[in-house]
Parts: sequence; structure tokens; C-alpha cells
Amino acid sequence: MSGAQKRKLSPLMFLPPLLFAGLALMFYLGLDTAGDTSLPSTREGKPAPPVAEAPLGDYPAFDDAALRAPGVKLVNFWASWCAPCRAEHPLLERLARERGITIYGINYKDKPDAALRFLEELGNPFAAIIADQTGRTAIEWGVYGVPETYVIDSSGTILLRYAGPMTEQIFLERIKPVMDAAR
Repeated sequence: MSGAQKRKLSPLMFLPPLLFAGLALMFYLGLDTAGDTSLPSTREGKPAPPVAEAPLGDYPAFDDAALRAPGVKLVNFWASWCAPCRAEHPLLERLARERGITIYGINYKDKPDAALRFLEELGNPFAAIIADQTGRTAIEWGVYGVPETYVIDSSGTILLRYAGPMTEQIFLERIKPVMDAAR
């Protein structure tokens, strides 16, 4: 054997791969989606922020009084350019039609014509709609991005905020229990 082959391997040469493996494992565990991945909301348990936006087309608008009217309701932030909004829209339609849930829509930073075409194409699950063209209302509500859905009780208090597209499973497991408890 030559001198180069007889050379001892230094334990330090294993340090970089071990550090990389350790960091990769920590990163992977940090991405665990089995736990609660919901985004925190500073608005839960507090009154819904005021709404004073323009109506969307000829659809009825809503105001603060509607949010404080008797009954549990949902407020859904959506946009025509939002693919997840399109994906959750059939569920919103079913909730309004089959379960009689009052849903108020806030159209976020959208072109009015595009938003109206979206509703003409997919249907309108909303009891009333306002347009948040500047995004100011979304900021005051703490919206991270559309779609987002809020559960509001009879006093106008935000009970729950769900960020992301709602599915049947999410509705049944996360939103419906909160709505039922508030009735």
C-alpha cells in the first residue's frame, strides 16, 4: 500500500455531512403538517373591524349592523384571480343553499368586471357583498391572503379565522363546531 492509502481518515471530515444531515432533519421536522398549521389571528375574540366599502355591482352590500345581527354568520374574503377561491366556491354555494348559512363576501383587490363575471359563472353564495379595492378592510381584519373565512357571532365578535381554501373536511372539523357552539 502506498503512503496515501495508509493515511488515517480524520474524524473531522465527517463533521460537515453530519451537520448537514442534522440541519436537514430539523428543517423537515419543522415542516411537519400533521400538527396545527393555522395562522394566528389577533382578531379572534374581538369585535369585527368596521366595514365601509362600496357595493359590488348591483348586489346588496352589508354594513356593521349586519355583522352584529342575530345569528352566526361567515365573512369570506375572495377574489376572481384567486385559484383557491374558485376551488372553495362550490362549497360556499352548498353551505348557503343546503345549510342556510349566511355568508357575507368581501371581494379583495379585484377588478369589478372580473368579480362580477366570477359570480355569474360560478353562482353567488353571498347574502351581501362589498368590494375592498384598496385592501384597507383586509388589513384591518388581519387578512394574510385570499381566501380567508371568519366566523362571526350575534354580537359581531370574531370567533374563528380560517386562512386558506375551505374544504368539506375543514368545515366539518374546524368551522362547524365553532358555529354550533355559538348558537
